[in-house]
Amino acid sequence: MDNIGNFNSSSQTNLPAVTGTSTASNGVHGVTSSNKDSAVFAEHTGQGIAVFASGAGAGVVGQSTSGPGVHGKTSSNKDSAVFAEHTGQGIGVFGTSAKGFAGFFQGNVHVTGSHTVDVDILLTGADCAEQFDVADSQKFEAGSVMVINDTGALELSRLPYDRKVAGVISGAGDFRPGIVLDKRQTQSNRMPIALLGKVYCKIDAQYSPVGVGDLLTTSPAPGHAMKVDDPLKAFGAVIGKALRPLRSGQELVPILIALQ
Repeated sequence: MDNIGNFNSSSQTNLPAVTGTSTASNGVHGVTSSNKDSAVFAEHTGQGIAVFASGAGAGVVGQSTSGPGVHGKTSSNKDSAVFAEHTGQGIGVFGTSAKGFAGFFQGNVHVTGSHTVDVDILLTGADCAEQFDVADSQKFEAGSVMVINDTGALELSRLPYDRKVAGVISGAGDFRPGIVLDKRQTQSNRMPIALLGKVYCKIDAQYSPVGVGDLLTTSPAPGHAMKVDDPLKAFGAVIGKALRPLRSGQELVPILIALQ
């Protein structure tokens, strides 16, 4: 069968329509120069498996010089485009790259187990935030200073040197949270509060000009911080340090969160 150009076969029994057997080479070998068709094409019109491979070595090997080595695609609402299962002690999916990323995901990733990282975790976000219940059903603006009320929920700060301060709503300006803790679905309105790192904060400089490195606390202006002028009053009410100056007016200013 070395020089057969076209070969069609069908089976109405339990036997395979096409069988390839070899003791020294490929059992089935497909070659094409088409820009749109496959060298080997398999189609299953029922509920079974289109291609099944089994061997003592690799079950399936995909290799390409200009496209994906293996490409999986599905429109199913419950199944994966690519599914890997290891029934022993090994790794379900293993990726390696000489120069690029060993793995890349465009979209959300859900992991049910733990993470083990041998080197560094690199995050593009600027702060570590945690979600809190917010007393009001409205969405407060990012950068607002929030305090804890008597029910344990958060509301806008309205008093100077308020020791109930919890932090600043994350996400203002060009800063985004790198980590969001306690993110879950509840009946309450929840928002991420920056607890550590850099965040844009609403600052009111009408009480005193703010310089770089100045400590900040809550102000009489709702949701705004101001410069600490009385260190004794500020004990337990410090939000953080200003990273840029603000001589007058109200403005979003980047700060370094340092609750104390």
